Amino acid sequence: MTPHDTAVLRVAGRPVGRYVTRPELPARLSPRPYLHPVTTLAGTAVTEIGPADHIHHLGVGVAVPDVEGANFWGGRTFVRDQGPTELDNHGAQRHSAFQLRDPDGFVEELRWVAAGAELLRERRTVAATELTRFAWALDFTFSLTNVTSDPLSIGSPATNGRPGAAYGGFFWRARKEASAPEVFTVDRDGEREIHGTTAPWVALAGSTWTLIFAGATEQTRRDPWFVRAEEYPGVGSSLASRERLPIPPGETAVRRIVTVVADGRVSRLEAASLVRKAVSQ
Repeated sequence: MTPHDTAVLRVAGRPVGRYVTRPELPARLSPRPYLHPVTTLAGTAVTEIGPADHIHHLGVGVAVPDVEGANFWGGRTFVRDQGPTELDNHGAQRHSAFQLRDPDGFVEELRWVAAGAELLRERRTVAATELTRFAWALDFTFSLTNVTSDPLSIGSPATNGRPGAAYGGFFWRARKEASAPEVFTVDRDGEREIHGTTAPWVALAGSTWTLIFAGATEQTRRDPWFVRAEEYPGVGSSLASRERLPIPPGETAVRRIVTVVADGRVSRLEAASLVRKAVSQ
């Protein structure tokens, strides 16, 4: 996984994230730009790349298992009445250019290509901001525009017949530790209670770190959370939970997720306070 081009995010002069724009990856992993490693201010890594359990999980980024049948997630494709199936249908997200590139963030243009055709054009805006001495925020916005002349829709294994598997969209593969991380929201605890529900924010707390994910627009907050803790640690915001997300020709779907990256174990009260500060900046 040798990168061709990288950008380093810094907060208060410290490197906290490495963004790889042109990774060398096999086609079945749906090559795409990603952030890894992402670290706390104290330097603890809170992302993972290419783990044995899901080698197509690539740190932090945008991954979608079904764009008009093309797989931009990686690995097998869930086929209705058939299950996970190896198909030659993988797409790639190709970095076009940085419109802006500073130590604390960037604006990037990408092309989503499958079978030689461009389906989507993406504008991605990423910014890193210091919140406290122990926490910073990663502000991640992506805009997907249908550049074809036909209607296009985004799906998930859930919309293709696999209940509870509505992954696809912003996704953060967290660091795997000896014990599963704790998961909590404002009023719920545990993967079973939170997965597939909507909440202003979701926290994933490991041994010495906490990640707090928040939908930062009204539309983003309507998307249910995809949460994994026991099998592997990961959180995503689901673009296609119960039905496919249509994007007509020339139209754009926009989502914004702000993630607080904190050292230590954060309480509910602290999490809510950090989210308010992060989203208002």
